[in-house]
Amino acid sequence: MSSDFEGYEQDFAVLTAEITGRIGKVPKLLGDEKKQLIANVEKQLEEARELLEQMELEVREIPPQSRGMYSSRMRSYKQEMGKLEADFKRSRIAYSDEVRNELLGDDGNSSENQRAHLLDNTERLERSSRRLEAGYQIAVETEQIGQEMLENLSHDREKIQRARERLRETDANLGKSSRILTGMLRRIIQNRILIVILAIIIFLTIAMAIYFSVRGR
Repeated sequence: MSSDFEGYEQDFAVLTAEITGRIGKVPKLLGDEKKQLIANVEKQLEEARELLEQMELEVREIPPQSRGMYSSRMRSYKQEMGKLEADFKRSRIAYSDEVRNELLGDDGNSSENQRAHLLDNTERLERSSRRLEAGYQIAVETEQIGQEMLENLSHDREKIQRARERLRETDANLGKSSRILTGMLRRIIQNRILIVILAIIIFLTIAMAIYFSVRGR
């Protein structure tokens, strides 16, 4: 199973490296080129999410006593995924210096008012992006906490199940021991009864022998 997990890890590392490179190119493009690159990145991000889901399923199949290391690695990959998504959101509204100069019209054809207006819009978009990123980070952390709670509950449920099984085994052993002791006591009582009967018979035999002996004289 660990080999499957490690294979997914390698695929995830290669894919995230490609995504990181493409995200860095997004602010440098305009128009259809930028739209096409954004669409490609979105597709790759979806593939990365699917890889994380496969890795999560693999971790759930690992015995609880060996799951800790893989769970820690999963948390790191989820954090990396969250950072990639946040960087991608910023890149969609960010512009490189060259693109910004082109939009602002440094060739002298654009007025100062148009330039100031565009800068103001860019700053607002960047502030909105930061707020979205903060909200997304909170959501990711909340999801991680919930996942850890579910894992802890799963571990506790397994411990309770094992304790119940041991208790059932103990009850079965006690029942078997009780039946054995009952049988032994029954045999002891029966033997004692036989001894008493034999003693009575012997006593009566001796008494009768003595009686007839005395009477014969």
